[in-house]
Amino acid sequence: MVKVRAARPAEAEDLTGLVMRSKAHWGYDAAFLAACAPELRIRAGDVTARRVVVAENGRGEVVGVASLEGTPPRAELGLLFVEPSAVGQGVGRLLYRDVLRRAVELGVRRLVIDSDPHATGFYRAMGAVPVAEPAASAASPAAPAAEAGGTALVRFEAAPVPLADWARAWTGGGRAVHLGNVGEFNAQFADATLDREQRPAHHYACLAAFYSPHPAALVLPRPVPRGWTELVCRQLGWTGVEVYDGLLDADPGLAEAVRARPALAALLTGSGLPLVPWGRTRAFGRLAGRPWRDGELRYESKSAAHGLFGRILADGGHPGIVLPRQWRVDGRWAAARMLAARTRAGESTVLKSEHGVGGSGTTVLTPARVRAAGGARAVLRRLPRGPLLVEEFIGGAASRGDEGPRDLTYDGFVDEAGRAHEVGGAVMEVADGCYRGATVGPGVVPGWAEKSLIAFGAAVGRELADSGYRGWFDVDFVADGTGRLAPTETNLRLTGPSIAFMVAARLDALRGAGHLVRIADRVELGARLPEAQLDELCAALARGCAELGAVFVPAIPTGAFEPAPWLGVLVAARGREVLDAAEAWVRAEALAVGAMFGPS
Repeated sequence: MVKVRAARPAEAEDLTGLVMRSKAHWGYDAAFLAACAPELRIRAGDVTARRVVVAENGRGEVVGVASLEGTPPRAELGLLFVEPSAVGQGVGRLLYRDVLRRAVELGVRRLVIDSDPHATGFYRAMGAVPVAEPAASAASPAAPAAEAGGTALVRFEAAPVPLADWARAWTGGGRAVHLGNVGEFNAQFADATLDREQRPAHHYACLAAFYSPHPAALVLPRPVPRGWTELVCRQLGWTGVEVYDGLLDADPGLAEAVRARPALAALLTGSGLPLVPWGRTRAFGRLAGRPWRDGELRYESKSAAHGLFGRILADGGHPGIVLPRQWRVDGRWAAARMLAARTRAGESTVLKSEHGVGGSGTTVLTPARVRAAGGARAVLRRLPRGPLLVEEFIGGAASRGDEGPRDLTYDGFVDEAGRAHEVGGAVMEVADGCYRGATVGPGVVPGWAEKSLIAFGAAVGRELADSGYRGWFDVDFVADGTGRLAPTETNLRLTGPSIAFMVAARLDALRGAGHLVRIADRVELGARLPEAQLDELCAALARGCAELGAVFVPAIPTGAFEPAPWLGVLVAARGREVLDAAEAWVRAEALAVGAMFGPS
């Protein structure tokens, strides 16, 4: 295993030899190498002054060298060279990330890189951004590769930033153990809209890879492809992640499955690392040694959340928020009568179950849809049995005369001391009441909505803290036609948007600030893929996105094994155009995999 350490003054001559061999690897002629030699020489006194580090393999051999030069807030990547025999083994990536980490610690906010054309692909893949400023000559020691004879260099920059404050507060700034107990969480709620077998929930448990910015271990109910975990770790710069999968056959109780394995339970709970679940359950409380608080999940109920929103709004102070009217009906025929009356009045209606996941149990009904279905009673006969809520439909953003987002969300969490923390706002993709994905990052939430969203979400967080809830939460909103937001529910657990926030925090710390991250719940595949072919597809998608200037991370791989195959994916970029292009390309390539099985 390769590790990075500080260089020693006594190594200066050997390091100079490594640099010259690395330079020669790219086909320089003897005259050019001789011209470069004075600038590329590392002297004993340079080792400390230029902050030189080396990469050392498991045999103690030095296989790479890098330097961080200058004074904050601006610094330069002075050296980054890899032994020719180690090229392509991740040494350059390891050294670059170490430089970025040290830059953060020094207070550097602008890291300048003068790259030869041969190295531009590497720096783009590492997240550096090309800039228009002139660069040094090709003989510069900052150029790990240059064409023979020398050419103009390309200047890149990176913006080193520390891990976000909220992310440090979430897990103490360190690594955590992630428990993918999605099915166990859902099973707490006796709701007919939730799948009793929890098959989809076990697929979504793969999101446990992203419950914090840097996991130490993943605990999963079903087996996952090894190629998936390797690619995710490579894309997000993780090392040493342990995976404990295949712990369940049918029962959704993952925490109990861990407790039934005393050695595993002791390993996970005795590590001293935070134990992070998808959501709180009584069984998780027993595993984590945390007392279960009766009623702490009561606001997972949509009617209870609606009541909470009403109490907050009764105090005033949130003029940008409007609460949709909601009625709890005693039975299906009462719901049918109310729906019929609203239809006759030309009003659209939202029917909701008390609990649901990703929009399950939520049906949006316009008068035209009710009539097309054969009337209100016919609509109700097609819905799952169970408690039902009737809610006023809030008109969308189209009536404002723009194409702004319709569905937004606020994410935050309450720590164990009862302090509420703001994570931020996101824009969701929702189709016919069903969640399809979300985008987070700078500028995603429009300015007209941001202040109201943040203020109301923070107020909900304070109320949840006072009620005894501890953990992640979100508040979902729809935008009306007058520039106001209508809160629709809270989720007292991690969510798709929360996963995007975690990945954005990791990428910002790993590659520099400013990432937009989009999570897409279901990307349809053109064919059901065996594990090896799935690995090949994901690797190809990662390479293709890198060429576009984006990052691809497979989030839910196991859906690829379903009869109607799909993937959950994460795509990241620093601009909306690149993000949209990368997502569109990923969707097209995923569908195209079926062509290989069709007629030529």
